[in-house]
Amino acid sequence: MVGTQLLSAYVGNWTGDGTGVTVILPPEGTVASGEVRGGAPATREFALLDPTRLVDRADAVVLSGGSAFGLSAADGVMALLRDRGAGFPTPAGPVPIVLGMSIFDGSVRTGPPDAAAGRAAALAALSGEPLRTGRVGAGTGASTGTWRGRSDPGGLGTAEQAVGAARVAAIVVVNAWGDVLDHHGGPVFAPGEGIAGVKGGMQNTTVAVVITDARLSKSDCFLVAQSGHTGFARAIHPAHSRYDGDAVVSLATGAVTGGFDLDLLRAAATDVIAAAVRAAVPG
Repeated sequence: MVGTQLLSAYVGNWTGDGTGVTVILPPEGTVASGEVRGGAPATREFALLDPTRLVDRADAVVLSGGSAFGLSAADGVMALLRDRGAGFPTPAGPVPIVLGMSIFDGSVRTGPPDAAAGRAAALAALSGEPLRTGRVGAGTGASTGTWRGRSDPGGLGTAEQAVGAARVAAIVVVNAWGDVLDHHGGPVFAPGEGIAGVKGGMQNTTVAVVITDARLSKSDCFLVAQSGHTGFARAIHPAHSRYDGDAVVSLATGAVTGGFDLDLLRAAATDVIAAAVRAAVPG
């Protein structure tokens, strides 16, 4: 494979008219877990991320616009991976484990991403197409600050840092009910700086993927995902409302087998999530 990488995961975007898809393709055997804390999630395959469930791997994570309708973008990624022979082995052949998280954007009304859009984003990840951030991919139709009765820009952001011998990275789609906060704790957008098209409540979600090259168990990944939510709370206020579908998936590729501390990885997950939120909405 060739393509844009975030650590050793390949990432690609498909950008449509006011909506989009972002696909993360981690290396084979990547361990995964995750957690939802928002009150209105739109997710796919999240039940299997519980540490007590059988499957501990993920073959792809699909971030999309279109709310629950946009979850169908994962169908295109799943079909592509099946054609490539990837997936959890079963007697009937491999079943790709494709996780989905969607945000609410205007495409709920105008036409959400579909399986073809998901496939296009996955192919972009594999093609070497440079990864763009901001109002592209799944962040195309994102907004923030709607708790104030207005609509400030949202978007797609990334961040990465070292933790001992390991590294931790994050990719976040910010479509928050609350404000994005700067490093001093104040809102990035001052009153009167919103964009046109104010939305009401129940139309928000911030979703993230935390990736580390450390070798972690599924339970470890669950703890990292929990710490990722702390990053939401650090950079978004209010976070985890009834109107948000806030969710975090944690991926561990296992390339680094020592020289790191789990709790320091968790602290780094908080840091990179907060940094990626701010990078998505630079102001």
